[in-house]
Amino acid sequence: MHIVSALGPRDRRRSDVPRHGCQKPPGGEAVGRKVRVDATASKNPVLSPEQAQKAITQLSRLFEATLLLNSTLDLAELLDRILQIACTECHAERGSVFLADSKKHELWSIVASGLDHQEIRVPYGRGVAGRVAETGGIINVEDAYTLEYFDRSFDQKFGYRTRSLLCLPIRHNTGEIVGVIQLLNQIHGRFEREDEDFLTKLSAHMAMALENARLHREVVEKQRLEREVALATEIQRSLLPDAPPVVPGYDIAVVNQMCYEVGGDYYDFLNLGPQSLLLVVADVEGKGVSSAMVMSNLQATLRALVMHLHSLEVLTLSLNEMMYNDTRSKKFLSIFLGLIDTRRNGLHYINGGHVPPILISGETGKYKLLEEGGTVIGMFPTAEYSRGSARLKPGDILVCCTDGIVESMDPKDDEYGTERLAASILKNRHRPAQEIVDAVLAEVDEFSRGGTHVDDKVLMVLKVSDNGGLSTGNAQK
Repeated sequence: MHIVSALGPRDRRRSDVPRHGCQKPPGGEAVGRKVRVDATASKNPVLSPEQAQKAITQLSRLFEATLLLNSTLDLAELLDRILQIACTECHAERGSVFLADSKKHELWSIVASGLDHQEIRVPYGRGVAGRVAETGGIINVEDAYTLEYFDRSFDQKFGYRTRSLLCLPIRHNTGEIVGVIQLLNQIHGRFEREDEDFLTKLSAHMAMALENARLHREVVEKQRLEREVALATEIQRSLLPDAPPVVPGYDIAVVNQMCYEVGGDYYDFLNLGPQSLLLVVADVEGKGVSSAMVMSNLQATLRALVMHLHSLEVLTLSLNEMMYNDTRSKKFLSIFLGLIDTRRNGLHYINGGHVPPILISGETGKYKLLEEGGTVIGMFPTAEYSRGSARLKPGDILVCCTDGIVESMDPKDDEYGTERLAASILKNRHRPAQEIVDAVLAEVDEFSRGGTHVDDKVLMVLKVSDNGGLSTGNAQK
């Protein structure tokens, strides 16, 4: 790889014996004048013109290199520039710049000349770079193959022969090792002490530039993730119904609260005919983006199946098989499918491992749990499901929810539970469905204030009208 840099190559010629401005006899005194050579003078000798020019040149090179390092916040570009500077100044054929990952105890790099930006990962202690990261020392040899810990596999893999090698740590001003730079094959034979000195002096500047670039990269990545999550939230909300359907003889209300921007709780209303409504409430295992993706897949699969299948048992079996094939049991979900015959006020349902919905009688105030069904969806390749049924009467209330409602905990870790939910519904049963939902949520929030359990929440309330016509809630819509 031919490296081109804004920095010109350093003059490799070594300085001759310094020529002083005046001749000094063995006694340390100049001709025609007495000069005492004391301890201070011996520790801080006057530089010869050649030495002074060499020091000025090196400072100039370091200054130019520092300007280049500080001219970008792009991490990949910065690593490239570090490598270009080092290879040009030290006359190396190839090189690599590794970043230290102290948490994983390894080095990683995507910048290595001659390797087409292939990512390299090296555990601490392995090979030359790993040893430098672990010990903090400098390794400078004329033939790398004389090192027993030199890893020849890279040479064999890329058809290369490493001869001279220089590897040293990139240290922050605090002494922390933030990376390792490794140069291969000095074109004049071997790397010299002044190569070590140049890179060592540049080390703190490299470390500071790397830290700034990494912080910038983290900010950019965070902003990207925030945009993606915002988009995912918008997409997920668009998948859920904007409002419950208006069904003569029924008052329906639903609420969805996510503890994160995206979640795995799902609800839906699917019209299967002029007098058939399918209620769906589901809870995907886990939280966050991965669960939200499964939830969106569930919606697409379910809507595709209901177009061709009208048996709840077959629908649930097919849903289980398709979800299992998609997730391979790594993700599963609980679901309640409730098919309402609006003409006959009948309910047929399958509970697939979900929180049992509550059906409260408008006449007696007693309730029963709708538990008939089978196991969760997507965990096993095959499963069996049975259908339950119930008769809906005027004043009856059907309550479906996810476990974020019943498993809400108070500061003593006591759950809100099914009994409290049923009692709250019963207490508010004469109110419209939306007011019942609001009252239950307020009670759950009050109960769980100070508790530690946080989960997504879906609460759906379906109320059968007392007079067989539209209830107050529907009349207002």
